[in-house]
Amino acid sequence: DKFSEMIENEDFLEHAKVFDNHYGTPRGPVEEALMDGRDVIFDIDWQGAQQLEQAAVEDLVKIFILPPDMRALESRLRTRAQDSDDVIAKRMSKSEAEISHWSEYDYIIVNEDLGTALSELEAIVIAERMKRRRQTWLGPFIKTLVEGGSL
Repeated sequence: DKFSEMIENEDFLEHAKVFDNHYGTPRGPVEEALMDGRDVIFDIDWQGAQQLEQAAVEDLVKIFILPPDMRALESRLRTRAQDSDDVIAKRMSKSEAEISHWSEYDYIIVNEDLGTALSELEAIVIAERMKRRRQTWLGPFIKTLVEGGSL
């Protein structure tokens, strides 16, 4: 009931029903973190990503993480010991449809090695932070720079 109420009140940035479970990202803590200048990383499916894109297209970087192959995907699902065999079978049967959304993303990481994938993720975050439009402090800095001032 509370989840439905939060949907109705638009308290979620995104929400979805995935594999018979309801998921959602509360708006308040995310907006607070962004106002504090912090990055926010979501672990969501393509449905949630589409909703976030509608809410924050200018400040969203979408990264799709793929397994190296389907055997690895199934093994990882089993290793985390979070789902029953039936749920894993359902996830695997829908994995092709999930993966088909890869082209909607800005970046793709193939997670063959966790350390490498993490380094790639960090490189993307650093590169995105360096984009001119994200460095809101540059205008005053440039003005001071050309007027001969110092930091």
